[in-house]
Amino acid sequence: MGMQVTRLADAEPFDPPGHRGVGPVRLQNAPSAGVTVTLSHYLPGGEAEMAPQPADTVYVVLTGELVMISEGTEETLLPYDSVRFTTGTERQVVNRTHLPASMLVIRRGNR
Repeated sequence: MGMQVTRLADAEPFDPPGHRGVGPVRLQNAPSAGVTVTLSHYLPGGEAEMAPQPADTVYVVLTGELVMISEGTEETLLPYDSVRFTTGTERQVVNRTHLPASMLVIRRGNR
């Protein structure tokens, strides 16, 4: 198959462990390409608890702002800011604002 379109209305929602106030949907799951792409919506106060990354992962904030915490450092990401975590890196993601935030999660592998 050369082109695979996933409409947002058809994207598969899921409930990852350690996430509260987060609504992710899987946009692409392409094991043969070795990548997954997820759209995650963080409600105010929503968070992904501190946990090791299972694979190299890139986060791209689309709307709002999210705080990334890793190795004693905090960085606030705004729209179109991105961060990459290598496999095994401990990270936490928190929405400390009163508005929702959305980001793309691009991960190597099919998780």
